[in-house]
Formats: sequence, C-alpha cells, structure tokens
Amino acid sequence: MGAFQGAGRNPRQNQSKRRILVAGGAGFLGSHLCERLLNDGQEVICIDNFSTGRLENLRHLLRFDAFSFVRHDIVEPIDLPIDEIYNLACPASPPHYQADPIHTTKTSVLGSLNLLELAARSNARIFQASTSEVYGDPHVHPQPESYWGNVNPFGPRSCYDEGKRCAEALFHDFHQQYGVQTKIARIFNTYGPHMRADDGRVVSNFIVQALKGDDITIYGDGAQTRSFCYVDDLIEGFVRLMRAPASLDAPVNLGNPGEFTVAELAEKVIALTGSSSKIVYLPLPVDDPRQRRPDISVAKRELNWEPSIQLAYGLKSTIAYFERLLARSAGAFAEVA
Repeated sequence: MGAFQGAGRNPRQNQSKRRILVAGGAGFLGSHLCERLLNDGQEVICIDNFSTGRLENLRHLLRFDAFSFVRHDIVEPIDLPIDEIYNLACPASPPHYQADPIHTTKTSVLGSLNLLELAARSNARIFQASTSEVYGDPHVHPQPESYWGNVNPFGPRSCYDEGKRCAEALFHDFHQQYGVQTKIARIFNTYGPHMRADDGRVVSNFIVQALKGDDITIYGDGAQTRSFCYVDDLIEGFVRLMRAPASLDAPVNLGNPGEFTVAELAEKVIALTGSSSKIVYLPLPVDDPRQRRPDISVAKRELNWEPSIQLAYGLKSTIAYFERLLARSAGAFAEVA
C-alpha cells in the first residue's frame, strides 16, 4: 500500500472541512467527485487499486494540499481516520467487470463490507454507488426505486448485477443493525471526460470509433433505449444525496430521464464529430437490457435534483476530451516509433 501527497495550495477553505474517503477515486466518476469535494473545501483521501482507474485522472488534483492518495484494494480491510466515505470502487463496464468476475463480486461484497465496518468504527456516513443494473432487463418502464428488478443470477453480467444487489443489502443491514448512516445511489448511464478510450460502454465506444473513422458497432437492432446523464449532473446528485437528512436511507435513482435509442445516439455522435463512419450491427449480448430510463421522482422531491445538461452539450464536451486523449496517445506512439 503506497501513498503520495498532493502539493500546492487548496484554493478554498471552510470551517466545516471533513475528511472524506473516496474509494475508486482514480476512476471516471471518482476523479470528478474528488475534484468537486476539494473545490468545496473538503479534505479528500482517494484509494484505488488501478484495475480500471488511472493516475492521469488525478494529476490535476495534486495542487490541493487537502488531497492524498493511497493505493489499495478494498477487498482487503483498511483503517483510516475519516468522517465520510464514498464507495465508488468497482469496474462498471461489461468488458472490465467480466474480465475477472470473481474479483468483481468480491469488490462489491467484501469491499462494501470492509468500508461499512470502517464507517461503523468511525461513526462515519457512507455512500454506495449502486447501479441501474440492479433492475436487470426491466419489465417496468421507467424504473422506480420500488421495482425489484428482473436480474439473471446465472449469466455473464451477474457478477456485477448481483454483487451490487448484495452490497445494497449490506448497507440496509448495517443501517438497521448498527445505526450506520447510509446513502445509496442507483446510477443510470453516465458519460463525460475521464472515461477510458477502452471503457466499453456505448458513449465512449461510439465517440472513439467515430473519431478514428472506424465502423460504429451497434449491438442488436439499435432500438434498445438508454438515458444518458452528463457526469457533472450526476456528481451534483451524489453530493446532495450525501448531505440529505439521515432518514433518507433507501436507494435513490440518479440519472437523466431523457430517453434515446442506441441508433439515435450513434447518429448524433456521427453528426457532432463530422465522421464518415458507417454503422454496423452485431448480435445483442446476453442479458443486455432493452430499456433503461430512471424514474427520478424521489430525487426531485427529496434532493431538489434533476439533470440540467442536454445530451448535445455533454457529447460535445466528451468528444473534445477524447480528441485530446487520442491525440496524446498518437503523439506518444510516434515518439516510441
């Protein structure tokens, strides 16, 4: 377990500074959350095992005195003095979580258990990044938090889907049995800067393929729907949920209720990139959901939260990020060659 300490001056201070642990803080969502908390004047300890997180996502945070990093896998126990915990540690895209499904399950179950025990010892509030995948291939549309889901417990996605469902059960039981203050967000499709080029999810896949001029691959007939939430909107939802009254301990959907077919997304990406890519269709993966759209009534009522960033704006920002990322990668390759 190694560590480095950020150098520089925290630009914002406040008297209510809290020591916050962000597990999975080098990942796509985690790095955005670390930056938001630091800008809010908090002290942030990021832990990550770099299974999918990247050091590059953290470099811009080293200017903060209040930022530190510990390389650690939450499958193993950890003991640090903290006030709050955000658990974002788990691969979230099918290619990554299916690469080592046993470790994925361990991360969701043993990792959550370790962090919950730390929260109980520290009297700390703890946040769980759950997922819309707990609804599986839903028979109810849109999906409210009261829907129990339609999940295959014996398929290629079960390591993630069932791991997250078990984590929710652990959070519920620690709250009931030990009085731990818990918050659970069920996250729907999110996109934005800091995604990996090989992330494997539909937005990053389409953008990278379009920028390279490759064929854009749609799995299935393209009529399946998704709801895409820009990362800044989602992080605002995280912070509001964590600050909500302790009585709000049940899961809360966080996502954008705007619904698009996968084929519509592909056309938008082609138009915004000016790409000459062609669309090709491949077989739909096993257990891939046909519809995904959140009912965010609870978030609106309890958090006064709903997304404000339109898909076109978010896609432009994400495309610009991937253009820079691919240009850096091409430059590095040219230097090696």
